[in-house]
Amino acid sequence: MPLAGLLLVSLLIQAFPVVPRAPYVSTPPDVVDRMLALAKVTSRDVVYDLGCGDGRIVIAAAQKFGARGVGVDIDPARIYEAEANAKRAGVEKLVKFRLQDALETDVSDATVVTLYMISAINVKLRPILTRQLPKGSRIVSHSFAMGDWEPEYVDAFRDAAGTTRTLYLWTTDGTIRP
Repeated sequence: MPLAGLLLVSLLIQAFPVVPRAPYVSTPPDVVDRMLALAKVTSRDVVYDLGCGDGRIVIAAAQKFGARGVGVDIDPARIYEAEANAKRAGVEKLVKFRLQDALETDVSDATVVTLYMISAINVKLRPILTRQLPKGSRIVSHSFAMGDWEPEYVDAFRDAAGTTRTLYLWTTDGTIRP
């Protein structure tokens, strides 16, 4: 990371202390691809990744499908990294990143939301997502369910490294779920 970038991240961390909602663990590329395929992402979609880390999900959605994307993370270092990754991938016109708490993010223009948060955070997100997302929007969660809201589809598989993964898919139907 260039010195100017390190200084900027340092200043942002001082201004916005990081209180993570979940530990940062990157999603392997083959799992990213499977999440986007499960959500049936197209160029008409706006993909939000809450807890975006290095931005890989929205970047992949833009590269592979021409979708627009918004990555949200509470950690300024991750946002800086995601913006650099988007530029390196040549998709910075299709994606943007917000330094923001996922629980305070307006997702009303999203058609797809991806998550890799712990179950307790997913349950807190559930009423926000079901209130804000348009009917027919898709939510894909890596590893963690949303309490008693039954997923439409559960995809259990082994990734390229042989690790067992589970993806959950919900499609919003206009019902607000507390």
